[in-house]
Amino acid sequence: MKARDIMTEYAQVVIPTDSITHAAALMRDSNIGFLPVVEDRESNHLVGVITDRDITIRHVAAADENDCLVNLHMTGRDLVTVSPDADIADVHELMSRHQVRRIPVLDAEGRILGVIAQADVAVKEEKPKDISHVLAEISAPAKPDR
Repeated sequence: MKARDIMTEYAQVVIPTDSITHAAALMRDSNIGFLPVVEDRESNHLVGVITDRDITIRHVAAADENDCLVNLHMTGRDLVTVSPDADIADVHELMSRHQVRRIPVLDAEGRILGVIAQADVAVKEEKPKDISHVLAEISAPAKPDR
């Protein structure tokens, strides 16, 4: 099985100069907690991601009263991504090793094609025993930074 077989195609994206409020509203309206951040809507070239957790920790908990831009709170470095031809075992390994719940799927030019979320692994996988192991590793509790 390949990444393309379980990914969810992604229509919702934001650009770095969109507001945090806009990103949060898109998440709310689409019932999602993750948005790819693209250079511009024409190229769909991935430059980062923003999650509901990013907004909570980096914006709300920081008591930032301004309606900041996405680029101030997104994750833009060390992104874990895969190609649509990646073997699902490699996707599992990346999710487990990096403890990420979502992995963007990119074409050869770095354009967003879709996302593999923890829910995709749980619902679309063919081997239930593999799923429980991967989900347990992804969800292992982290130690507080404090």
